[in-house]
Amino acid sequence: MKADFSRATFRPAAHYSAVLSQQGRVQLDADANEQAAIELHLARTTAADVIGPHGGPADGFTVAYVPSPDGKQPADLAITPGRYYVDGVLVDSTPAPVFQAVGDDQSTLDTQAIGYWNQPFAYLDQENADDKLPGFPFLVYLRVVEQLVTAVQDPLIRESALGVALPDTAARSQVTWQALPLPLKVSSQRSNPEQQFDQWVEDQTAVKSHLAAQVEKPAGTDDDPCLLAPDAAYRGPENQLYRVEIHGAGESATFKWSRDNGSIVFPITAVDGRWVSLSSLGRDDKLAIEVGDWVEAVDDATTARGVAAPLLRVTELDPAGGRVLLDSEPLIGGIAARHPLLRRWDQQGPGLSDGAVPVTEGAWLNLEDGVQVWFQAGGSYRTGDYWLIPARTLTADVEWPRDTAGRPLLLPPAGPVVRYAPLAWITSDSGITQLRRTFQHLPTA
Repeated sequence: MKADFSRATFRPAAHYSAVLSQQGRVQLDADANEQAAIELHLARTTAADVIGPHGGPADGFTVAYVPSPDGKQPADLAITPGRYYVDGVLVDSTPAPVFQAVGDDQSTLDTQAIGYWNQPFAYLDQENADDKLPGFPFLVYLRVVEQLVTAVQDPLIRESALGVALPDTAARSQVTWQALPLPLKVSSQRSNPEQQFDQWVEDQTAVKSHLAAQVEKPAGTDDDPCLLAPDAAYRGPENQLYRVEIHGAGESATFKWSRDNGSIVFPITAVDGRWVSLSSLGRDDKLAIEVGDWVEAVDDATTARGVAAPLLRVTELDPAGGRVLLDSEPLIGGIAARHPLLRRWDQQGPGLSDGAVPVTEGAWLNLEDGVQVWFQAGGSYRTGDYWLIPARTLTADVEWPRDTAGRPLLLPPAGPVVRYAPLAWITSDSGITQLRRTFQHLPTA
């Protein structure tokens, strides 16, 4: 998650059961976050052990097919609100209560049911052919992702008593869901769509890339790419949490990086061509936006779709007007309800491909101040895959696991974690097989 963390310390393999505070000690964000992660891991592991890979009570997330009423409007799905568990994670589609405003008639309250097109986290477009439901047969599945929410997305998080000049406080983690179609080829009645779906999920979630990190070795040291020289050093002036994130997938993969875990963002208030108005240009020199910076214009919709927006270059600043001029028009609009923002990335210099760094396997790649990364040969890269690298001034080193010989280990991406569960197999307007697994409440007597 792209928040202003010092580091992420939760390690399931360590089997820690609690974080214990000690008197007179410094309190760190990482300790509190690790305690939350331990409790969440326990709750979700317990739920998965009891329920299995997926399941839920009653009729939550039951799917019905709604054909086009006139042949012009696209077909739809009706999704029953409720709760479902995927890998132990609670997915709740229960609508928020709708309250009547003073002076409004009761008939104005919006009690719209959940459909395919109005899912709260999907942001589907009826004009986009890729979003429309495919022809029969197809499987409807649940895609579950946990995302970060800050005061930019939810202003109620901010404590107004602190004033607007101070930074926000804690962020939130939110479970989001999407019910999406997956066309499957069924050669005979004996073919099992669930087995095909499981194979598809296995491919989607397989680990296909690895990265290692170190600090730069001085010139003239051992050429072994996995041996860390004793006098290698991190030269940065501050402690940082570097985020290396895959931007472009495929054979010509690229990555972008941030020294602040991608947390430096600037909420957009208006878009006028290449001119973008921002709520602030930054609180100080470290957190400001400058000419030459690479930024990504994103909103809730692009985040939900998991796509990489084009990286745009800041070419001019208008401090008086609170605006920046970009080298191209952003693809998103200024829809306030979707919380548009510019996210700053820190890669600079020659050799960039549309603002991102080409992935070069089997060689140490320089980020800055001595920090280097190594992509394992033969990798396959997915947009959004990321690694976190804490860099510390006191040790002049990065915190990265090493083997007994001191060589940095190759690690899989830290995320994002995407969970999947099948909901329904649809073969015709009325040919629907529910694939949900349900359980009953314990008896009351």
